[in-house]
Amino acid sequence: MGRGRQKAKQTKVARRLKYYTPDTDYRALERELSGSGDEDSGDGLEYESYPAEDDDWEPAT
Repeated sequence: MGRGRQKAKQTKVARRLKYYTPDTDYRALERELSGSGDEDSGDGLEYESYPAEDDDWEPAT
C-alpha cells in the first residue's frame, strides 16, 4: 500500500473525528454535576488513609 492511500485513510479518520457530534444527554449531565449530596463518591473504591508520618515527606533532590 502506497503512502498516498495511507494518508488518505488517515485524513478520512481525522475528518470523521473532527466533525463527530454525539447526542448529549443533558439530564444525565445535570444529575452528575448536581450530585446527590452524599459523601460517597459512588465509584465503589475504598481509599486508604496514610499515617501522619508521611505528611512531612519531601522528594530527594
